Amino acid sequence: MGSDKSLCNGTLDVYVTKKFGQRVQKMVSEECPVKKRCSPRLRKIPEGKKPFYGPPRKASQQHPIDFITSDAAKLESLLELHEKDAVSVVERKIKCSPTSCKPNILKSMVTALDASASASASCITKGGLDSATEKKSLDCCVTSYVTHTRNDKARVKKALRIYNKYYLHFFQEQGVCKYDGKRLAKHLDLKKEGICVRSIKRPDLKAISKMLEFNEVLYPTKRFGHLPGIDIGYQFYSRAEMVALGLHSHWLNDIDYMGESYSKMEEFKGKGYTFPLAVAVVLSAQCEDDLDNLEDIVYIGQGGNDVMVNKHRKMACGDLALKNSIEHCVPVRVVGGHRHTSTREHQSLSLGLRLYTYYGLYKVSECWPAEGVSASGMLVYKYRLKRLQGQPKLTTNQVQCSNGRSSRVPIKAPELVCLDITEGQEDVCIPVINTIDDTIITGFTYTKYNQVLSNLSLPTNAQGCECKGNCTDPRTCACAKLNGFDFPYVRSSGGRLIEAKDVVFECGPNCGCGPGCINRISQRGIKYQLEVFRTSNRGWAVRSKDFIPCGAPVCEYIGELRRTNELDNVAENDYIFEIDCCQTIKGIGGRERRLGDVSESVSSQLDEKSMNEGEAEFCIDAGRVGNVARFINHSCDPNLFVQCVLSEHHHLRLARILLFASDNIPPMQELTYDYGYALDSVVDNNGTVRTLPCHCGTSDCRNRLY
Repeated sequence: MGSDKSLCNGTLDVYVTKKFGQRVQKMVSEECPVKKRCSPRLRKIPEGKKPFYGPPRKASQQHPIDFITSDAAKLESLLELHEKDAVSVVERKIKCSPTSCKPNILKSMVTALDASASASASCITKGGLDSATEKKSLDCCVTSYVTHTRNDKARVKKALRIYNKYYLHFFQEQGVCKYDGKRLAKHLDLKKEGICVRSIKRPDLKAISKMLEFNEVLYPTKRFGHLPGIDIGYQFYSRAEMVALGLHSHWLNDIDYMGESYSKMEEFKGKGYTFPLAVAVVLSAQCEDDLDNLEDIVYIGQGGNDVMVNKHRKMACGDLALKNSIEHCVPVRVVGGHRHTSTREHQSLSLGLRLYTYYGLYKVSECWPAEGVSASGMLVYKYRLKRLQGQPKLTTNQVQCSNGRSSRVPIKAPELVCLDITEGQEDVCIPVINTIDDTIITGFTYTKYNQVLSNLSLPTNAQGCECKGNCTDPRTCACAKLNGFDFPYVRSSGGRLIEAKDVVFECGPNCGCGPGCINRISQRGIKYQLEVFRTSNRGWAVRSKDFIPCGAPVCEYIGELRRTNELDNVAENDYIFEIDCCQTIKGIGGRERRLGDVSESVSSQLDEKSMNEGEAEFCIDAGRVGNVARFINHSCDPNLFVQCVLSEHHHLRLARILLFASDNIPPMQELTYDYGYALDSVVDNNGTVRTLPCHCGTSDCRNRLY
């Protein structure tokens, strides 16, 4: 099998062969293994326990998406909701003296502040409310920290998945529009012929427009205080994600506020509120290392970062909303925005990320006029924001600086057990780190490809498509036809799956396209910097140093391809993955069906009598031979999902098993997927049901793996 070669430092006894890594004892608990295990998916899974990672079926049925027709009118209505005249910046620990401003203009701006304050006081008096009482009651109402329930967090995750689904669909449509335009331009003079080619320039705004149309924004009505399900330190990777949740309803402006229309709502009618009132602020400037600065922020209002401004700022819109927040003592939600640049591999994907972190509630305590950044020295308004007490503190790994590096200081220096468990087989090194104990990985062989036993033979390769170079037109590509006349992937962030499907058909070895084809995303290998690390109660685990966007392929489950009924010593092997693509398509054994219809080329495989059986015919055994996927742990609330993929052949029983990101995964978060065990599905030789506790630690934990 090749000579042994050490991959470890010092005297650690960890060896691999030229093609192999190590064996790991990835235990969910320390209990003794059961003597016999039946198929974990033989028994019907209750409706509430079914793992499902695609969009909600009801939403899909009630709101069919027509991505071909023009949505220009809807987009225009969305744009009208937002102001276009302001971009704000933030300063910290800056003391601006009003005496440094221009005397005459400053005097008029201060007078405007006083007049506005008097009007607010008069309004409260007319409403029949005592100012101090109103101030106290409102403060108690919106400053108390909310407890986020499991249902609240699930709703947040669901809303973000809906947004990502729409975003990827419109991103795909954007590529189709560009292709159609170029194709027509080669043969026709578009202007002369009077042909208007469809175009989609902002798929994120189109996604928000679609969510507004179907009333899928989580909190569509603006509200004060914390939002259930969005905890301190929650991070977003675009402004559109915040709009999808209702945390901040403006995709462009930094100040989000309730307009005059809210004064007519029953909740505020006759209570003496002065509108507009600010509800949220996005800090667009760079972030400093000193966390103390986040407790007291000097914020420059609208127009403060506009170098082209040629007139003094008036107290209106967002500025007036922040000023009114002082009068009513209403805190605002503050979100910090900063450039996020990760590793070299991450930068090569051209993500251009901007990270937004929820800092919590802040009280607007002061307001004064000062010079902006324009060369003409036009005056703007500044505000002092003070973070409210009683909120969870912002930890160092929740606040990242403008250079993209976290200020996280490790409690214990990582102990490198192995520099690269793959021994150069993958395009990226996958190290092994253990800071918990002295356990090492032994007896495991790493391989990049599935190993086929001698008693098995793979089906012949499929005929493939006749595209040249790259597949671009789904209407003529034979492989796209199998996916419903569309490509399942988009090129965003290096390639992402739009949504989970029963099975994905990729281009194979007999296709005319090259390796850069959009329909070969999963064949490009591991591109994220993964690492295997030791946990305190779940054995070994896997995480990524890079940010992984929703829908991105993480890795393939690799091992020995076997017949399920020929497995030996099953009780001691926790690395068997059934290839149950056929059973999933037919919904056998309580499996959750995915979106999309099955192609005619494989429908005949589903009509055979063997498909009525709950047990899959083939499986992948990673007990002795496998890749990094075997170290990924189970979770009842996972961030990965399983997707069957066919590339070389179209034999459903021998589909490839890929793990894709079901959500945006921040760096250093453990990667997990649902193992899919049905409770009470594991029995011993006497038929006694065996149980194994689950230690995933999530709020959705079922407390048992099986």
